[in-house]
Amino acid sequence: MQRVLSRRSHTFKTCDYEFFKSGFVRFIATSCRAVVLPRFGGPEMLQLRSDVEVPQLKPNEVLVRARAVSINPLDTRMRSGYGRSIFEPLLPLILGRDISGEVAAVGSSVRSFSVGEEVFGALHPTAVRGTYTDYAVLSEDELAPKPPSLTHVEASAIPFAALTAWRALKSTARITEGQRILVVGGGGAVGLAAIQLAAAASCHVTTTCGGQSIDRVREAGAEQVVDYTAEDIELAIKGKFDAVLDTIGVPETERIGIKFLKRGGHYMTLQGEAASLTDRYGLVAGLPIATAILLKKQIQYRYSHGIEYWWTYMRADSDGLDEIHRLSEAGKMKIPVEKTFPITQVREAHEAKDKKKIPGKVVLELD
Repeated sequence: MQRVLSRRSHTFKTCDYEFFKSGFVRFIATSCRAVVLPRFGGPEMLQLRSDVEVPQLKPNEVLVRARAVSINPLDTRMRSGYGRSIFEPLLPLILGRDISGEVAAVGSSVRSFSVGEEVFGALHPTAVRGTYTDYAVLSEDELAPKPPSLTHVEASAIPFAALTAWRALKSTARITEGQRILVVGGGGAVGLAAIQLAAAASCHVTTTCGGQSIDRVREAGAEQVVDYTAEDIELAIKGKFDAVLDTIGVPETERIGIKFLKRGGHYMTLQGEAASLTDRYGLVAGLPIATAILLKKQIQYRYSHGIEYWWTYMRADSDGLDEIHRLSEAGKMKIPVEKTFPITQVREAHEAKDKKKIPGKVVLELD
């Protein structure tokens, strides 16, 4: 059972109507546009179809009429085959995690949102039906009210990156006021979100980035900024840190990050090996291998350095999204958008990201 009530015009191919004396129309969209990935490969694999089924809502789910969806690195990696062992049996996929739009319908148990309300949020990384579609389905705890001060484009750039950073800093490291935080690779979306979260918690933030991002990370709240293209990171950074978030995740940044941790500190990398190992060896063998590697590193670093080692991933969290909503509304959480494309040019947008023509955030707009 789902509740839908609107006067707004929507893009869909087929729907059911009910007319009310008030003049409102109740409709249930049964199919809509969506960008579908039938098989892994380059941007040319992406297909914009007009007749993709809109699933019936479960009691805790919300149907969102998408207005803007951002492109995350996970999207381009999944398109190319990352997570193949998990997703290949489920093809075709709809990519996309971030979304900003309006509530078009709510499941029978949803109480936090009403039809017509503007919302933003993000799906979990393993979702098969993503947000590159006119109508996306998210659970109630994957959404928050969109701050009125933000456009849909601006709002869509925030949730997935900010929730990834929130999980690392707030859920795993549990940062507190006055602590020292090192963000390796602060110029990207997750790095920028992490700097802003740490600064909002009154932590002292140091970050590394390229020269083009220095002003941006300073504005986000970093107190010390090291240009890794012009400085020796190990000489430029002074003192020890309570937590290190490594958004780059190569052996050299792991070595440097762990070197700068205090005993009892947390090292967190975005580049965990679980997906790549399951792709290489299959789910049955790959997951145990990944678990064994993580456990070995955790024991090794706990014994040799007295620190906690983690692979960190985005996970939907209503508390995290509530905090991100508050910070966004207060102007303390911003992810700059470099360029927008209409959803009809999704291939061009992915190609631009693949070829690194656009270093910053790219957002797809839906009319």
